[in-house]
Amino acid sequence: MTTFHPLKTTLPKPAKFTDPFHYEPHPLCLLAAREVQSHIEGDSRLRADANGGKMFGVLVVTDEDGRLGYLAAFSGLLAGTNNHEFFVPPVFDATRPDGYFKTHEAEITAVNRHIAGLLDSEPYRKAVAEREACRRANADEEAAYRLAMAEAKARRDARRQSPQPVTPEEEAAMVRESQFQKAELRRIRQRAAERLTAAAEAADGIEAEVKALKELRKAMSDDLQRWLFSQYSMLNARGESRSLVSIFAETPQRVPPAGAGDCCAPKLLQHAYKNRLRPVCMAEFWWGRSPEGEVRHHLHFYPACRGKCLPILGHMLQGLDVETGSAEGGVSQPLAIVYEDEWLAVVNKPAGMKSVPGRQSADSVAEEMSRRAPEGRKAIPVHRLDMDTSGLLVVAYGMDVYKELQAQFAARTVKKRYVALLDGTVNRPPRGEISIPLRPDPMDRPYQKVDYANGKAAVTEYQIVGTKGNVTRVALFPLTGRTHQLRLHCAHADGLGAPIIGDRLYGHGQGRLCLHAEAITFTHPVTKRKMTFERKAEFFQQTSSQ
Repeated sequence: MTTFHPLKTTLPKPAKFTDPFHYEPHPLCLLAAREVQSHIEGDSRLRADANGGKMFGVLVVTDEDGRLGYLAAFSGLLAGTNNHEFFVPPVFDATRPDGYFKTHEAEITAVNRHIAGLLDSEPYRKAVAEREACRRANADEEAAYRLAMAEAKARRDARRQSPQPVTPEEEAAMVRESQFQKAELRRIRQRAAERLTAAAEAADGIEAEVKALKELRKAMSDDLQRWLFSQYSMLNARGESRSLVSIFAETPQRVPPAGAGDCCAPKLLQHAYKNRLRPVCMAEFWWGRSPEGEVRHHLHFYPACRGKCLPILGHMLQGLDVETGSAEGGVSQPLAIVYEDEWLAVVNKPAGMKSVPGRQSADSVAEEMSRRAPEGRKAIPVHRLDMDTSGLLVVAYGMDVYKELQAQFAARTVKKRYVALLDGTVNRPPRGEISIPLRPDPMDRPYQKVDYANGKAAVTEYQIVGTKGNVTRVALFPLTGRTHQLRLHCAHADGLGAPIIGDRLYGHGQGRLCLHAEAITFTHPVTKRKMTFERKAEFFQQTSSQ
């Protein structure tokens, strides 16, 4: 089997299989990944395509004889095809020219060409021009008549306001004139509608045909997608099989997203199960340029995507002894109370603690402060910090105080200062502003994406404090409060271009996230005093420039 690549090493195997969504690459995976990277580097055709940006994966396995080896995979297509001898094959190959998928895809393409031909045809362009000309003529005629009506009304009003009394006969004539003009306006509109119906008949007919073709195309596409995903029969370690249609029927979206089943992890596990190989550990790494709107670093490891892979792997991992994910990691320090009165508290949240309760059992600021809140009041964090972020957090005791403080955040009168250590040097002025709009990535939560067309405004002021070796110390002043705003504004090429050290989502993910909410200023909602609090981050002070 050419897809099975032996590993000659004395490295020990892990006790449990990798959690694909929360892991540090095992040394065996690092060894396998280096061989895959060497293979890509040595093949100019693969390398040229991969340089544009591609996810690769390795699955360390043992065969029936106990030999250790690995499988390799890539997501989607590579150099125009989904079949390469070194890598595992696709779960289902829809690219065969004479196959069911390509045949029916060609039929959909023919419908697309028919639609494009109708909309680009001379008869349609001429019909649209005639319809628009009729609309303009109708509008001009009505506008001219309305002007005449207004002038006639002005004359009647002037006559009624003149010193000479209006006779009954004159008044009756003016009323008849007004009534006639209103009736004539209705007749003009009726004649205009009849003319437009006649003029628009040709264009409307073509557009009705296009609409019917689009509905046919959608039905054909939906049928073909359902057929395609029904061909993906995904195995698990128990030997059980389920189609993608069945797997995604239990999810909120109900149907598989495009590309489901073609990511690295499902391909690797499917090939292992089909060939009686026992999975040992797995990892995925990125090669090449970062995709537009996302942050991916060349040769860095990433978790499996959630939108496509989470439901699939939920089935495929059954029967394996899988590690417990580390996303809800423990808290190494206690929650420190910086200030507290009967209305609010300011706390110094440690890294590893959530601001509000999550799905898992990990403690949160809201839960801990609720145990301290005055009797009859609920503790409500007024803003949030990522679980991995440490620093100052304001907690309201009661909904009235919460709303008052929230209003200050909404009005942007609350001033916040964060400090961070960046992995790399920054090629930007010492002070400046970053404005990069963001939106959630629905296919891979909790990641956020850069989206200049549809994202929400996200603005951060920054100050470069100093550098030490390859580490940059920065102060960050968020003017908006988007999810992961500071992390993306640091990591993205349009921002500072250097991820925060320890950022497992947009950076390298080694150690703790070196991001700390250092200072906050707000107005006390009850006493109306301006309050400023500051707590330094140890990691920031320890890297002061020399």
